[in-house]
Amino acid sequence: MSNGTEAPLPAADSHDQIRVRGARENNLKDVDVDIPKRRLTVFTGVSGSGKSSLVFGTIAAESQRMINETYSAFLQGFMPTLARPEVDLLEGLTTAIIVDQERMGANPRSTVGTATDANAMLRIVFSRLGTPNIGSANAFSFNVPSVRGAGAVTVERGDGKKKERVDFQVNGGMCPRCEGIGSATDIDLSQLFDDSKSLNEGPFTIPGYTAGGWSVRMIIESGFFDPDKPIRDYTDQERHDLLHRETTKRKISGINMTYEGLLPRVRKSFLAKDREAMQPHIRAFVDRAVTYTACPDCGGTRLNEAARSSRINGINIAEACAMQISDLAAWVRALDEPSVGPLLAGLGGTLDSFVEIGLGYLSLDRPSGTLSGGEAQRVKMIRHLGSSLTDVTYVFDEPTVGLHPHDIQRMNDLLLRLRDKGNTVLVVEHKPESIAVADHVVDLGPGAGAGGGTLCYEGTVEGLRASGTLTGRHLDDRAALKDKVRVPTGVLPIRGADAHNLRDVDVDIPLGTLVVVTGVAGSGKSSLIHGSIPAGENVVAVDQAAIRGSRRSNPATYTGLLDPIRKAFAKANGVKPALFSANSEGACPECKGAGVIYTDLGMMAGVATTCEECEGRRFQAAVLDYHLGGRNISEVLAMSVTEAEEFFGAGDARTPAAHTVLRRLVDVGLGYLSLGQPLTTLSGGERQRLKLATHMGEKGGVYVLDEPTTGLHLADVEQLLGLLDRLVDSGKSVIVIEHHQAVMAHADWIIDLGPGAGHDGGRVVFEGTPADLVAARATLTGEHLAAYVGA
Repeated sequence: MSNGTEAPLPAADSHDQIRVRGARENNLKDVDVDIPKRRLTVFTGVSGSGKSSLVFGTIAAESQRMINETYSAFLQGFMPTLARPEVDLLEGLTTAIIVDQERMGANPRSTVGTATDANAMLRIVFSRLGTPNIGSANAFSFNVPSVRGAGAVTVERGDGKKKERVDFQVNGGMCPRCEGIGSATDIDLSQLFDDSKSLNEGPFTIPGYTAGGWSVRMIIESGFFDPDKPIRDYTDQERHDLLHRETTKRKISGINMTYEGLLPRVRKSFLAKDREAMQPHIRAFVDRAVTYTACPDCGGTRLNEAARSSRINGINIAEACAMQISDLAAWVRALDEPSVGPLLAGLGGTLDSFVEIGLGYLSLDRPSGTLSGGEAQRVKMIRHLGSSLTDVTYVFDEPTVGLHPHDIQRMNDLLLRLRDKGNTVLVVEHKPESIAVADHVVDLGPGAGAGGGTLCYEGTVEGLRASGTLTGRHLDDRAALKDKVRVPTGVLPIRGADAHNLRDVDVDIPLGTLVVVTGVAGSGKSSLIHGSIPAGENVVAVDQAAIRGSRRSNPATYTGLLDPIRKAFAKANGVKPALFSANSEGACPECKGAGVIYTDLGMMAGVATTCEECEGRRFQAAVLDYHLGGRNISEVLAMSVTEAEEFFGAGDARTPAAHTVLRRLVDVGLGYLSLGQPLTTLSGGERQRLKLATHMGEKGGVYVLDEPTTGLHLADVEQLLGLLDRLVDSGKSVIVIEHHQAVMAHADWIIDLGPGAGHDGGRVVFEGTPADLVAARATLTGEHLAAYVGA
């Protein structure tokens, strides 16, 4: 202005910070922090220091809760319950979009194409340009069945009613045989019964079909068979009645019953369930008796003949979906059709986003349940990259998981692009390459669990380096190459591996050493290791798949640690162990041992309130009068692993069986977890390390680990390397699929796959010692490792 004074800022523009005051969620200790808007803020700190509690549990949770409250009560009834976070004040919040690492649902009908809407656009392109023209976009959808019908309808017109005949038909693309699943199940009859026996001799080998049981009596007393005749001598009619007969009413032992053939009954009772949810003996039966093969009618494409017959430039929609996305993007760009120009531009943009984000190696027909956590997170990102929304808070949970150092730069560029569109980007991250691009860093700690939850530093990255915090001190840590590598005790030969994109790979994996398998995302690492080294007698595979467990499960129940603790309590107090189980006799009668009471409010969202009877302790008051080493069972479950290790290691409470398990949990870097923390609250990396601790007591000779550094702070990586060394020195062979350069530098032998992803990968581009890889610098991994160790 002419008078030299600056105009005051309009009030609306002064809200340029998210202000958090008095955050106490989980282990946070009254944290006050100001986060700048429209900047990239990275949250650092050791695992369990409270990063997720602050970002996800406080800021994102409150933002989502407030948005949900803007909907009607009716709609809120269909939404997840979000309790108000423990915080005094939250100001300046904007709409939060959470892009987490939850695996995508393993619905058999969900593919990468359906999850990202790329299929929807592709179907419209085919409905407009495909020859012959077979109908609307639905005719190309494997989830829409073809339906035809005819009948009379009564139409009221004026003062009279008139009957009219109506025909209708929906042309869907679903293959009628496999119903759009793509695979057909074949049941091996020899695994259902022994055909040399008669019904009276008990021929069935199906779980639950025991001699004298109702399932068998119904077959014997149905009147269709001679119970003393061997099954192999049945006539065609008898065989049909045994295996395929439709439901028929029969009187059995004077009771009206429904008889049905064996195959439809087995399909309904065993195959309708998710394999993972089955009991172990039923899963073993299904694995033995059922083979999954590509549907013979559609060849696994899920589409009927009409949908496969319509082509654009010689390619049908099934072939387009099976293409690698980078190739499909080029094919779409080559289509010059002004009539659908905007649609082709939109589809091309979505496919280019896949390539840009480092997922160009996927295909649209890839089932979404087979994606890793990192891949699932990046697929979710694609939905937001083209979004026109601005002033949104994007919240990312370790977006670099599963990324090769070569791809991390790309991910950083994407995060900065989201920020430059005018958005606030909050990232929980451990990788120094990602911390380096932050505008603002918030470091939590200093320790984990009860030892964390305070603000150690906030400011610039340069300030973090000089701050002397744990993260600041370790930010420039670089692992050195080993002077001397171990000599293998033998080899594990892999010959002709061709799963997914592998190209007939022959490789010898040295045993008795630490082997790291690396390569860019999609180069075939998991296909090589998980596909060629089956988990069996001697192999212990530890991955990041979700642990099956309810909100009643916790680290103590999962690792088997609770058994020796219960026995020790029972012995010390002269009572029975079941009293010390919150799922058994010792449970608080009010909340049934859950510690909280879930109230279903009908159409409103349900709420969970702490049980007033036991105050969240989960046990009856009488049980809490029994002590071991001066602590009751509830106090023991509230201990952190480190504290419990000390407690059960000496003194009155000394329990060697419990101490051994606790020692393993500390070894894998989970010392900060509390024994009673629900499993549902653990991150992917924590779950994997919990599994590793559980498996360490097993007799396996070969350990296969999938990115064990996920979710580990720079300071903890050193501890993990020490653990891997101890495993190898105790005579085990350890194979690690990993991108972290510190683990590569520490390896005895590296197998590098590539050179690219998808069909540009699938070959071994290097095998040898880390020192040779750095010296050669012939691969992407070699270049990045050389830069990392400063060679």
